[in-house]
Amino acid sequence: MPSTILAPLDRADGSAAYSYNGFSIIGGINGPVEVQRRDELPEEAAIDVVVRPIAGVGGIRERHLESIIERTLRHTVVVTAHPRTLIQVTLQVIATQEEDSASGVLPQAASNIQLLPALLQTSMLALLSTSIPLSQTFTSTLVVVDPHGRLVPDPSAQQVHSASSVHVFAFSSRGDLLLVESEGSFDLAVWEQVVEQARQICLGGEAADRDRDIASMDAPGPLSLQNVMRNTMQERMVKEQRWKNSLG
Repeated sequence: MPSTILAPLDRADGSAAYSYNGFSIIGGINGPVEVQRRDELPEEAAIDVVVRPIAGVGGIRERHLESIIERTLRHTVVVTAHPRTLIQVTLQVIATQEEDSASGVLPQAASNIQLLPALLQTSMLALLSTSIPLSQTFTSTLVVVDPHGRLVPDPSAQQVHSASSVHVFAFSSRGDLLLVESEGSFDLAVWEQVVEQARQICLGGEAADRDRDIASMDAPGPLSLQNVMRNTMQERMVKEQRWKNSLG
């Protein structure tokens, strides 16, 4: 079960820590802030994502992850609410399933796709702890297909290395498919099975209900990443209400 912490950083406008399946990420968000003229968008807020590896300086693999996360966040943040500003998202990798002893980064075969769901989950939770307006939330998961054709959710690093195909999905709180990143060899029939498996992991029993969103946080349902996020927000609101009551 994922471990989540909202607002662990005092000097960020929003932050979150997320740990699951061997990965630990801490993320901070600042914004909307003033943007340099060359990066200014006249009708929208710009989103800048920085992924920092465990050790050393980020390279091509981190830049690839940053571009995927930035595109996904633009489906969630109401960028038109703060035109000509910048939203800065910083994601620090704390732990991975397999850390290279020399560089502290994932092996090349797993550098992009295996880490992506944890980065996306952290960025979404960090956004929820800010006052930045959102149109929806999302959840993300990893599913692989092993050499025997079996679907393996939340795989280990070894299972990713030996898989015939690897797939990352992100679903909105309304049930829409926001992101697909796939590697390896697979056919349409296998891909459809993987999509349904990922949908159940992310949305659980809400997969058939495309009108549910974060507003219905007290609704019952099976354990899913969406329900984990919902419970995290509910716990935060309860703590804030207790604090307000203690002052009153």
